Parts: sequence; structure tokens; C-alpha cells
Amino acid sequence: MRAGQALGLRHCDFVSRTREVHIVPRAGNANRARAKVRAAVVVPVSAPLVRLYSEYMHVEYGDIDSDCVLVNLFAGQAGAAMTYPAVHQLTGRIAARTGIGFTARMLRHSHPAEMARRGVPIEIAARLLTHRSCTTTSQTCVHLDAAGIREALCRAGAWQEEVR
Repeated sequence: MRAGQALGLRHCDFVSRTREVHIVPRAGNANRARAKVRAAVVVPVSAPLVRLYSEYMHVEYGDIDSDCVLVNLFAGQAGAAMTYPAVHQLTGRIAARTGIGFTARMLRHSHPAEMARRGVPIEIAARLLTHRSCTTTSQTCVHLDAAGIREALCRAGAWQEEVR
């Protein structure tokens, strides 16, 4: 998800029983979050993510009274919708603590590259990223090197590795 899509999530957007998240464009979010989609989009989520959401709600979120999923828990006004700067600060703290340099945008772009390496069609990655065009996904996220291209061709049966 884009940071704005995550920041704009409401509890009603997370449908645990069907393992779906609804990304809904909303005007006037208090945190200025933008979904950057024209119409609501439904994306599947994994069972482990559903469990993490449930744990977050029971352990971390607790008695907070907000319809926003991502709220300030420890800094600023507790329970207020998390903002873009808060996301950047959080990822910066995690990067510093782990010694792994990354940004939220890097996470968004690395996932489709990994999906492509595993043989997931670009159309599926584009849909998950809520890109309107597969071209956008392939140009901005999927940067395969020669070995990755060769591996994909072999997997598809379009390449012979035999040396005669």
C-alpha cells in the first residue's frame, strides 16, 4: 500500500472474515491521507496479517476511540490519526535500530520485484499496488537483472539452458 492508503484506512475497511482490505478514497481526512485511487479497490490479505491486525487491536490499540486504523500510540496526541511525517519518523527509527537502511517507499517497491522473481504475473502485482497500468509497475518496481530474466524465461519454458 501507499503510505496515504494505509493512513486513510478505517476499521470498516479491514474485513477479517473474507481476508480483504478495502482501499477507499476519502476527501477530508484529518491527517490529509490520500488513497490516490478514483474508486474503492479491494485487495486480499493473508491470514497472518489478519492475526496481526487482531493482535494490534487487542494489545496495542486497546481503549482508543478512533475509526482510523493507524493512530498515534506513543507520541503526539494518543489516538489521533497517524500522519505522513510520523510514518517517516517511525521507519527512520526502525531503520536506525535494525541497521537496515530503508524507507516505506522502498518496501512498497521491493515487494513487486520479489513477486516477479517468484513468477507472479505483473498484472497481479499491478492490481495489488493499485496501479492503473502494468507499465507503471514494471517501470517503477520490477528491476530484474539478466539472471532474473533468465530464471523467469526458464520457469515459463521459453528458454533452454542446455549447452551442446
